[in-house]
Amino acid sequence: MFSPAMIRQCLKCRAAVCLQPARAYSVVPPPRDPEERDMLHRMLRVDHAGEYGASRIYAGQMAVLGRSRTGPLIQEMWDQEKKHLEKFKEILSENRVRPTALLPLWNVAGFVLGASTALLGKEGAMACTVAVEESISEHYNSQIRALMEKDPERYTELLQVIKEFRDDEMEHHDTGLEHDAETVPGYWLMKNVIQLGCKAAIYVSQRV
Repeated sequence: MFSPAMIRQCLKCRAAVCLQPARAYSVVPPPRDPEERDMLHRMLRVDHAGEYGASRIYAGQMAVLGRSRTGPLIQEMWDQEKKHLEKFKEILSENRVRPTALLPLWNVAGFVLGASTALLGKEGAMACTVAVEESISEHYNSQIRALMEKDPERYTELLQVIKEFRDDEMEHHDTGLEHDAETVPGYWLMKNVIQLGCKAAIYVSQRV
């Protein structure tokens, strides 16, 4: 049985909790000026586009290698990319940030890239993974540096999300190397071409 004193204490605690102001955001704080808003919108737009493109690349790889011994490994990485994508969809919606207008292009280009490199075998798919995930990781690192310079305490939650996703991408990168990515003929040429395309996609997705 609860004593009257215990009940009064409980009600007092609940009242104190109810009086706490609710935070109006989950990850991204409201921008303080137009410059900060533009920075955040560009950042979130390109992160969403990058995760969307990566997801489509793994979809293309699965279309070719899904029934091979490499299929479960690709599926595991794809599942992580899907979680990243869903999180950025949520953040975009919450902050009323429009996605890039180029999503239909990244839909096709990502799938074609994934499928075409997978046609070279497991090694080709892993080489593509290494190139793409290295580019995404470097981009996340640049965003982390920018947010740390801007106001690390203000962007604690966003930094946490980006760091977590960056670590996942680096894990995918390392997995690709562990599964013979560098043994595919023309590895360095393939890697450089794919990464050049990634840089171009990042540039235009921020702006369009």
